Amino acid sequence: MRVTKTYMAKAEEVKHACYLIDATGKVLGRVATKAATILRGKHKPTFTPHVYSGDTVVIINAEKIRVTGRKLTDKIYQRFTGYPAGQKYTKLEDMLKKRPEEVLKLAINRMLPSGPLGYKTRTKLRVYAGEKHPHEAQTPIILEV
Repeated sequence: MRVTKTYMAKAEEVKHACYLIDATGKVLGRVATKAATILRGKHKPTFTPHVYSGDTVVIINAEKIRVTGRKLTDKIYQRFTGYPAGQKYTKLEDMLKKRPEEVLKLAINRMLPSGPLGYKTRTKLRVYAGEKHPHEAQTPIILEV
């Protein structure tokens, strides 16, 4: 019987890249799943679950993202201030007006695992409301969603 070994990538062997996603007119969930896949490294054939093998993702035009259905009025974000009776609720519509970057960050971060590897993965996400971003030096690869 022939035994083949499964390839496991080591942290120093992994090559990291930078991807740029333009969110203009794109659906929130589609952009978030694509970004989470790239951040995690699942798009690579050398994906290893316990090693950070993902890439950096830069998302621009977060303010121009769109949602389907009645999510603008029905979807509610909940947070807790830490004080008694300190629950705060915000509709998606209000969140997109005040902090559009936060909507994408929350959607993507909730798709990533918790724990040390997930925390490291979250630091590789950059979201900007407008067209400008300071990551031209990384020569990001433009990605279509």
